[in-house]
Amino acid sequence: MNAQEMAPEVDQEQGLPLPTADMNGDDLFRLGMMYSSGQGGCPMDRVSAHMIFNLAAMKGSIEARVYRREMSQEMEQDEIAEAQKAARRWIDAGVVSLAA
Repeated sequence: MNAQEMAPEVDQEQGLPLPTADMNGDDLFRLGMMYSSGQGGCPMDRVSAHMIFNLAAMKGSIEARVYRREMSQEMEQDEIAEAQKAARRWIDAGVVSLAA
């Protein structure tokens, strides 16, 4: 199970590092990097990484915008759509709150 599949039913018992409401853009960017490289207890997962970079970009991370764009070039359209839908689920569930 990966990060985008767990939203919004967050299960910390799985041991996966997941986005939280208190994370800022830089924290989310680092988490996205972990999913994009398969480090820090995260599976290597482009869809989850793209989703988290999307959340980080919405919270102001310029680096996340760059990495999200680069990752998009390596992904199929259906993978990108899945990542965008997953990001929306995290936001709608209130797990990640966006800065005003």
